[in-house]
Amino acid sequence: MSDIRGFDKFFRLDGKVAIVTGGSRGLGLHAATAFLLAGAKTVIITARKAGGPQGIDQAVEKLNKLPGITGRAIGIPANVAEIEGIEKLVNETKRLEGKLDILVANAGATWGGPFEPTPDWSSQKVLDLNVRGVFNLVRLFTPMLDAAGTRQDPSRIIIVSSTAATNVPHVGEHGTIMYSASKAAAHHLTRNFAVELGPRNITTNTVAPGFFPSKLANGLIESLGGEKLLSEETPRKRLGEPEDIAGVMIYLCSPAGNYINGEDIAVDGGRRLGSGRLSRI
Repeated sequence: MSDIRGFDKFFRLDGKVAIVTGGSRGLGLHAATAFLLAGAKTVIITARKAGGPQGIDQAVEKLNKLPGITGRAIGIPANVAEIEGIEKLVNETKRLEGKLDILVANAGATWGGPFEPTPDWSSQKVLDLNVRGVFNLVRLFTPMLDAAGTRQDPSRIIIVSSTAATNVPHVGEHGTIMYSASKAAAHHLTRNFAVELGPRNITTNTVAPGFFPSKLANGLIESLGGEKLLSEETPRKRLGEPEDIAGVMIYLCSPAGNYINGEDIAVDGGRRLGSGRLSRI
């Protein structure tokens, strides 16, 4: 018999404090929901806007009504593409909690269209949030993560990327070249952070989703033929669902994932492993 310690809490986050950027909808909201259901003490979600149907306030209200939770959700408006917004988020987190165990860099920007007419502002927008913003977010939160982590229970950084980081999914009229490049950079940030911060009891990993219906992805899903067609082209015969993101997030942030560091985990039902043809040029 093997001596497996703490098996009953392998997938628990009791007492943990987490931040999820871009947490008011989509993948970020799935992650925040999972953390609270797994016992997290506090889940802080950020977005640029507080009000409105996609803002923080409505998401916080929904999260705090989850059945059976013992923790709470808090919303902090912040633009994490800008250093001032990140500094505000750091200071507010210190004021509210004083510690941080889990940082999920989920907020992201995309832009798609034909190659040659690409406006320069779109590239700046994508790179500022998906690369520079992630770098500064991790850099400025490192002292809090460092203080919370231990050798047996490290703090966690999860960078939400995309399978577009490792293949060439869209060119032509629906090209996403700079988005793909920004996500490839995010993957390599993860590898660098894993080596830089691992000795400080902080692990860093990438979650790379494929197609999940969301505000960010729905336009492209429709342009490429719709959910039914894309499901048929995926080995699992469906697109991503909230439980798929919830499961991988809990795994990486709970005791079950203590020794995982520097990895890229694709959550796409195997779609990236297809025949190699380009997707609907």
